[in-house]
Amino acid sequence: MLYTIIKALHIIFMVSYFAGIFYLVRIFVYYKDTDEFSEEKKKILREQYVFMAGRLWNIITVPAGIIMTICGLTMIFLNTGLMKTPWFHLKLTFLIGLAIYHYWCWKKVLQIKGLDGKSLEIANVKLRQSNEIATFILFLVVFTVILKSAVIEYWWQLISGFFVLVFLIMVTVKLVNKKRKNNL
Repeated sequence: MLYTIIKALHIIFMVSYFAGIFYLVRIFVYYKDTDEFSEEKKKILREQYVFMAGRLWNIITVPAGIIMTICGLTMIFLNTGLMKTPWFHLKLTFLIGLAIYHYWCWKKVLQIKGLDGKSLEIANVKLRQSNEIATFILFLVVFTVILKSAVIEYWWQLISGFFVLVFLIMVTVKLVNKKRKNNL
């Protein structure tokens, strides 16, 4: 029963964490969208986006990530057999990618706050594409956990499907960005 409760908490805080990461990068996109605004409008909006990003990072994303991680580690401690399964190793590999993405997001939070001496110097379209990285990681982790041993058996179909998904999302982002530029 304890394991099931920890698992439920792990899933709840995973959802909260991803919601925070998804919205955080969207705030970076909105922040970058202000590049072409008048100085007065840019200043007002950027102050608000910095405030929103800071609150989102400190109140939702990081705490949810910490609780998610603690619950995950607790599940490993309660069920050490997980460490002997290939699908779990694959999940941990994807989580390393999530940790790298988390670090990238943290650096961007520092940049928009002006705390690392750099401004947010990244193309808007790159930010929009970066916003999808968490989606890809979420897909990979969820499919790995749900399909477990089938992931290992049918890895090439899953990888092929994943790359098709990545391609479709990237093309969609490019088209939406192009349409957005044409409407401005």
